[in-house]
Amino acid sequence: MFRVPELAAKESPVESAAESGPAQYVITAENLTKSYGDMTAVDGISFRVPAGEAFGLLGPNGAGKSTTMRMIGGVSQRTSGSLTIMGLDPEQHGPEVRAHLGVVPQQDNLDEELKVRDNLLVYGRYFGLPMSYLKPKADELLEFAQLTDKAKAKVDALSGGMKRRLTIARSLINEPKILLLDEPTTGLDPQARHILWDRLFRLKEQGVTLILTTHYMDEAEQLCDRLIVVDKGRIMAEGSPASLIREYSTREVLELRFGSARNATVGAELEGIGERVETLPDRVLIYANDGEAALEEVSARGLRPVTSLVRRSSLEDVFLRLTGRSLVD
Repeated sequence: MFRVPELAAKESPVESAAESGPAQYVITAENLTKSYGDMTAVDGISFRVPAGEAFGLLGPNGAGKSTTMRMIGGVSQRTSGSLTIMGLDPEQHGPEVRAHLGVVPQQDNLDEELKVRDNLLVYGRYFGLPMSYLKPKADELLEFAQLTDKAKAKVDALSGGMKRRLTIARSLINEPKILLLDEPTTGLDPQARHILWDRLFRLKEQGVTLILTTHYMDEAEQLCDRLIVVDKGRIMAEGSPASLIREYSTREVLELRFGSARNATVGAELEGIGERVETLPDRVLIYANDGEAALEEVSARGLRPVTSLVRRSSLEDVFLRLTGRSLVD
């Protein structure tokens, strides 16, 4: 893991609290609530995050994910409940807590006028870090982010994926113990997403705790050891991706398309196949532990779909079952 030699001898309040308290949890929230007038954005949620875990917050727009992230980051005060970061209340010890946090916002907020390497140096000075540490550190982070050859380029000349990697590199300048990532790969192409996933895997291997929100279910399955599904400010489910799939879905899903007009009426003829049948405007889903056996039963009933697909059940199936399929603005 990256180290800051100049700061190693100085014990911070965060380190003292972590050593004297229950070290297994770096974040503890109990009945955490945030209200804006009559609107409750976060409604009494509780969770704990052990050190070194990749912990996800999933939910539709307006579910309270970003509000929770802001409270963890110490930039938004809670209405009620308790929250501790490494044993300290971020409202009472904001600077000390933030010194050990790295933040990757949903939108890149890099200085477009500065060169790539200078973005890291200037950001590091906000933490009061000496240039004797920042210069070699910036080079190390550029190598980590695969941006060494872009060190002298202007930020506005970078691709979206490069800017995202630079934002993550910048968030690591202060050797954070916890990295907050709000929709880290939104808008990136598949190649850029996979490069970013690899960088995050490496950070986790070095012991950095990752807290992320994402709309990509495959990303949550890839990155998260454990997650909570939040809707309307409340926790709907909690567990590892695999355990949530086992609890709320089946091993496989059979997707059938009979045509728009036929999809709406064929559901009754499919009853009893698999564990659950869900009719959508464009297809019918049969949740079953054996998708091929379910397809054989469909054929045995004389039904001939236009297309059929057997796939493994995914976190997206769980997410949509818990939060619904209606669009949320």
